[in-house]
Amino acid sequence: MASETKTDEKTGRKYFLDYPDDPEGPVTFLLNLHGGGSAGVWQRSYFPAYRYVDQCRLVVATPTAATAEPMRHWAEDADDEHLINIVESVADRFGSEAIRAFWLVGHSQGGMTSRRLLTKEYFAGRVDGWLSLSGGRLGQQAEIAPDFLPPGLAADGRPRPFRLSEPPPIDTDVSFIFSTGRHEIVELPEVSPWAERLGAGQRVRQADVVDDRAGEVHDTRWNGNSSKGWGFEPRPGTAEVWIYPGARDGRVVADVVRLDKGHTEGLEPKVSQALLDLIESAPGGRLSGIG
Repeated sequence: MASETKTDEKTGRKYFLDYPDDPEGPVTFLLNLHGGGSAGVWQRSYFPAYRYVDQCRLVVATPTAATAEPMRHWAEDADDEHLINIVESVADRFGSEAIRAFWLVGHSQGGMTSRRLLTKEYFAGRVDGWLSLSGGRLGQQAEIAPDFLPPGLAADGRPRPFRLSEPPPIDTDVSFIFSTGRHEIVELPEVSPWAERLGAGQRVRQADVVDDRAGEVHDTRWNGNSSKGWGFEPRPGTAEVWIYPGARDGRVVADVVRLDKGHTEGLEPKVSQALLDLIESAPGGRLSGIG
């Protein structure tokens, strides 16, 4: 694979760009967004798609949000221009006709930002799918676990209740994959209004994904004072995979639940591969204008 630290010529901001050693031919483009309080360097290892760029023929751009206070987070006025510039640069470099599919990937607040981007004309007309890594679920949210936040985030030593804000509606039809740690949520909904919107059937459980290797990173700020919902150190595990078959135009709708995991344990190798396989099975072509 090839890896570069690229500079957005219009803003002067840097981002990671990973791509196949042989970049000629069709590729799938992932715009990989970190969560609140994080940065691109952490996100690159949390969802290590860069390790699969040759195997899956990926181009992965992983930027860092500009706003740092009160914690680093994505903001419309500070970041949207930069993200558009990255998309334009990737399309120019690899050729828009060679980009088989374009997916937004976002962890936590990066997932919420992905959803917001899908309400914008630029992204709504170009994005083929969204992979939400604990960043909200289309159609019906999964209720957040009461002990989601670690005690260290509350002044009185007790976790504060956490609620997702009402997300903006999305009018564009995209493939959608929701991945979550089991300890983050009370229960995964058994239905998907997004799947119903796309004409898919009831969910069907696939074979579990069993990993004997751990992910690469976790939130080290709360070592010894975290919660199951927030997550502990990376470790091997098992993930349940649910598919909603028969979605219109071959689109993919899926839920992936990582058992005995929380919000911040980095994704295990086989789970990462399974998510990328789902992405590869979905149609594309919006960015290239071919689909």
